[in-house]
Amino acid sequence: MESISVLLVEDEQTLALIIKDTLDAQGFSITTARNGEEGLRLFFEERPQVVVADVMMPRMDGFEMVRRLRQHDRQTPVLFLTARSAINDVVEGFELGANDYLKKPFGMQELIVRIKALANRFDTRGAKEPATQAAAGTTAIGRYLFNPLQQRLEIDGTQQQLSHREAQLLRMLSDNRGAVVGTQAILLDLWGDDSFFNTRSLQVFITRLRHRLAQDEHIRIINVRGIGYKLLC
Repeated sequence: MESISVLLVEDEQTLALIIKDTLDAQGFSITTARNGEEGLRLFFEERPQVVVADVMMPRMDGFEMVRRLRQHDRQTPVLFLTARSAINDVVEGFELGANDYLKKPFGMQELIVRIKALANRFDTRGAKEPATQAAAGTTAIGRYLFNPLQQRLEIDGTQQQLSHREAQLLRMLSDNRGAVVGTQAILLDLWGDDSFFNTRSLQVFITRLRHRLAQDEHIRIINVRGIGYKLLC
């Protein structure tokens, strides 16, 4: 099995050393950074397959680092390590382009499983999509044009740039339009687990998508209570 390259951005050096030693022993290739500024520089130098980043760091926090990273790279998966518990903080992380998170303290085996899942789910070594393929990937949702690769919604010439998680969720609903997509299926596919915390986060993102699509009154995202969500247009 090919080694998975990981960029670990963590200012707590004892924890960083424990994570690095554990992942090294499991055959991962680890690069470490102590803050967001160093992490951003090393990301573009090393081009890792997965980024694991703390949220609270000096000089540049994890949110700002990922915001800047996503301006240039929308594919490489990011996992946040966070001691924060407020739902808005987690939602902010996903909106910026994070793919998963772990709350501190966490088990090393769980971290390993999450990293492997992200590395397998995303082809971070692949070439960028050609412009013609990106255009071909555009689909109509009512009066909107949706390009999941570019994470963009367009209506009447006006464009909206979606967050990574918004685009993932809308694509899943669009691919199954007219049918109920189970809440558990969404959470397991996009969040990695179906915990109560992630269920609350999904509800927030559904509300945000409804606002995004509000200019076409024929589009509805229906909550089928206790089962999931359905896109009608």
